[in-house]
Amino acid sequence: MDLFSRSWAALRTAVAELPDDSFQRPSGCTGWLVRDLVCHLVIDAQDVLITLVTPAGTAPTVDAAGYWTVADRLPTGEDPLDALTVRLAAAYEDPHLLTFHLDDVGSAAGRAAELADPGLRVRTQDMVLTVGDYLAAYVLEWTLHHLDLTAHLPHATDPPADGLAHSRAMLEQITGCAFPASFTDRDVLLVGTGRRAPTATEQSALGESAARLPFVIG
Repeated sequence: MDLFSRSWAALRTAVAELPDDSFQRPSGCTGWLVRDLVCHLVIDAQDVLITLVTPAGTAPTVDAAGYWTVADRLPTGEDPLDALTVRLAAAYEDPHLLTFHLDDVGSAAGRAAELADPGLRVRTQDMVLTVGDYLAAYVLEWTLHHLDLTAHLPHATDPPADGLAHSRAMLEQITGCAFPASFTDRDVLLVGTGRRAPTATEQSALGESAARLPFVIG
């Protein structure tokens, strides 16, 4: 739960530090500008708040890794929900309105996570899992989107190192693919999820696993 809080706080801080012109630049999410990604983070924060106040009276059906599904097709940005996010982000017009909304809802989500009982069972997307597992799963969400935020902004703040390490371990658990030790945690997440293509050296190091890439986590 501490790692959730640190990863989420680092991501919100990175957004808060962005100059206004950064919001019109591309993000690491196909078809999305930085402003679209930030708008998605507002929706994510709302989802966290909703889930933490949706208790379940049944046994968990998934753990942190089981929360995620794996597809083999990269997003195109044309999904109806993705397209809605773009329109919603454009409606903010002033980046300060968007960052204010993220700070407002995001801070509330962070406080709710800190106050939650990690053993409480909650329901989301027809799944039941403990709060601890739910928040552990979201470290991967925050870390991947932190990388997306900074993909074309080299001076932006990086994700926390322990969040990167946790997310690498979770990706390997979800996919059953152990990436070479020569790969940094960042490279595992970027290459493993298709956010960038492997170099020739990385392709060689991956061996037969290269044919399984990318793992599209959703």
